[in-house]
Amino acid sequence: MNSPRDLRRRIRSISSTAQITKAMQMVAASKMRRAQLAALAGRPFVQVLYRIQREATTRMGDFTHPLLESREVHKRAVILVGADKGLCGALNSNVFRLAAEFDPQSTLYITAGRRAAQFIARTGRQLVAEFAYADTPRISEARAIAALARDLFLKREVDQVQVVATQFINTLTQHPLCLEFLPVGEVRAIKIPGVRSEDELAADRTESLFEPSPEFLVSYLLSHYLDAFIYQVLLNAKASEQSARMVSMKNATDSAENLIKDLTLEYNKLRQGNITKELLEIAGGQSE
Repeated sequence: MNSPRDLRRRIRSISSTAQITKAMQMVAASKMRRAQLAALAGRPFVQVLYRIQREATTRMGDFTHPLLESREVHKRAVILVGADKGLCGALNSNVFRLAAEFDPQSTLYITAGRRAAQFIARTGRQLVAEFAYADTPRISEARAIAALARDLFLKREVDQVQVVATQFINTLTQHPLCLEFLPVGEVRAIKIPGVRSEDELAADRTESLFEPSPEFLVSYLLSHYLDAFIYQVLLNAKASEQSARMVSMKNATDSAENLIKDLTLEYNKLRQGNITKELLEIAGGQSE
């Protein structure tokens, strides 16, 4: 049975832990708000850019582009986007579980985030490059990742590139998903508002005119589209990470506070029992 001294020591220890998790929760909440606003602000631009990409690549006639070439997949690359730190619940493990479904013998990995690189190294998979991205992702970071993936595809070192990351829904919900990156085509993993389906695009016979030329327009468009694609992925990943960490720290703080209440109640009962026992012993001694 615990003594009052042991209970008091445990209460102090848990109180210190609760103060730490409370401070981490406040920091995460501040970062979470900025990350969420950045992720939500970028979505309209990426949606418009994706719509333009689908319209242009569907209507460009006989012109073809190497980034649009679909071929039999013998080797693929996966851009795996994880968090830099832990303490964010099951966020990382859910993404890594999805990434682990690919055949390790025929899959190359490009990672963003320290935990993603650690997962690839720990599981003995083929790591091509490791990238870092800040709490506020920058377009230059996304451009470097997209450029490497584009080079691997154009040099035919891989036949397909996919992105495994987290989609930010809201503070309590983040979904791991696998997105098509190269060859450029329809994004089928998620529904993007305002974009017509492939069947509707194919059925539309409206004539299109490209200025100055299809080659120039599509080449320029695809380069910017791929950069913006990865940039939005990084924004969503960071918003998901900060949201999951804030919720995780809040749950830890609440659990610690509940445990402190239970231990304090137990301590008071034990202390009161000891006082009552001493009073009875004193009263018994006086009666003798």
